[in-house]
Amino acid sequence: MNLTYQINSLQKTFVYKQLILFMDIQKKYGLIIRISLWVFVILISSCKPTQKVSKQENVVKKKVVKELSLNIDSNQIIGSSLVFINDTNLINAHIGICIYEPKTNKYLYNYQSNKYFIPASNVKIATCYAAMKYLGDSLLGLKFFENDSTIYIEGTADPSFLYKSFPTQKVLQWINTKRNKKIVLCDTKFFENPLGKGWAWDDFEEPYMAERSGMPLYGNTVHFYFNKGYKTIPHYFERYINNKVDIVNNNTKFKVLKQLGQNIFDINQGKKDTNEITFSTSQPLNIIEEILADTLHRKVVKGTHIVDQKIYSQPTDSLLKSMMHYSDNFFAEQALLMVSNEKLGLMNDEKIIDTILKTDFKTLPQKPKWVDGCGLSRYNLFTPQDLVYILNKIKNEFNWQRIKNIFPTANEGTLKGFYKNNHNKIFAKTGSLSNNSALSGFLITNKGKELIFSVIINNYQATNKNVRLAIETYISDIIENY
Repeated sequence: MNLTYQINSLQKTFVYKQLILFMDIQKKYGLIIRISLWVFVILISSCKPTQKVSKQENVVKKKVVKELSLNIDSNQIIGSSLVFINDTNLINAHIGICIYEPKTNKYLYNYQSNKYFIPASNVKIATCYAAMKYLGDSLLGLKFFENDSTIYIEGTADPSFLYKSFPTQKVLQWINTKRNKKIVLCDTKFFENPLGKGWAWDDFEEPYMAERSGMPLYGNTVHFYFNKGYKTIPHYFERYINNKVDIVNNNTKFKVLKQLGQNIFDINQGKKDTNEITFSTSQPLNIIEEILADTLHRKVVKGTHIVDQKIYSQPTDSLLKSMMHYSDNFFAEQALLMVSNEKLGLMNDEKIIDTILKTDFKTLPQKPKWVDGCGLSRYNLFTPQDLVYILNKIKNEFNWQRIKNIFPTANEGTLKGFYKNNHNKIFAKTGSLSNNSALSGFLITNKGKELIFSVIINNYQATNKNVRLAIETYISDIIENY
């Protein structure tokens, strides 16, 4: 909607008010006055904006710009934006765009950027900021107390413990040096539900929706494979395979099924392959001790003790890079819990989110509805301006090289196959839920300009691939031409 159209609309509104005024007074005044008013109205309505803009019209223009949240500095970006907004894949979709230039502290373009959208995994940008600020250089892997006969250990929500993506396991190595001591597992300060608010319950088996916990083991998932029978990692769960069947159909991948909240696994017949599924972190009640004991080949018992010593596990950015490159929901959830544990002494999403919104994010353009760490929940509501604000804080508060390491660039991570000609020109986080897509991050244009952007599209019925391609065309045009 261009500015001239808005001014014309305002003029028509003015004319309409004059007509109402005429209807109100025509009962009181004579024919001459009524005719005069008609002439006045006709003259006003026939006026068109001239090339020389009057002082009053400038005021009108500024009012329209303010109301639409527009600060237009580039007709080229605006033109491309209009093409994008009218893309056939986005018909009837809800679209929000915010493009900001930090150097000039100006919005280059806003389109419904102060409206709320479901951001999907763009929520991870907020989680990433909190983790970069509060988790230090290394993840706190374990808290403990040790005496002559016993080591008391307490989980810290660190998702890297025994996880396949982290071959170096400093916590495990340390525990294995204490072979002559009894292990007592203390309760964590985990005050949260295993599954987040607004998560799709029928995805509970999927690895991308692993349960949250105070002491994660193996990423809280079970890896199944076939080697002269069905095997599991961790080995502990082999005893819970309910239906061991021989392979019958070599053309079908085997699939593992279980009931919500249970750890009894049924295997559908299929070819030799692998499969991964979540496990319940609360069934049986002592499941964490049992898995740990099975892994360590040592007895582990429950107990209590004050633990004040610390062991660090992985470089923090190794976790955040994986979280942002591959949109790892489990890492994001546990990272937010670790921030909560660090700042509040307990693990709870609602409390740490409330704290961050009242401190670090207290001046967000619009107050978001932020309910989880990863963006699986459709209860999350952020505006494009909010995400640009958070990205700008990341840029201002952290080293650019660190940011480039954590955020994926062209043809990497979840940007694989996209922006192939713009390596090191885009560093951005994707977001995807059914019928919802988002992309927010940093741009370096071919002319050397540094921009921050957020594009969120909700409620489309096109394929996710086509929507992502439309976003790619739009963002690539900005990189190449602005």
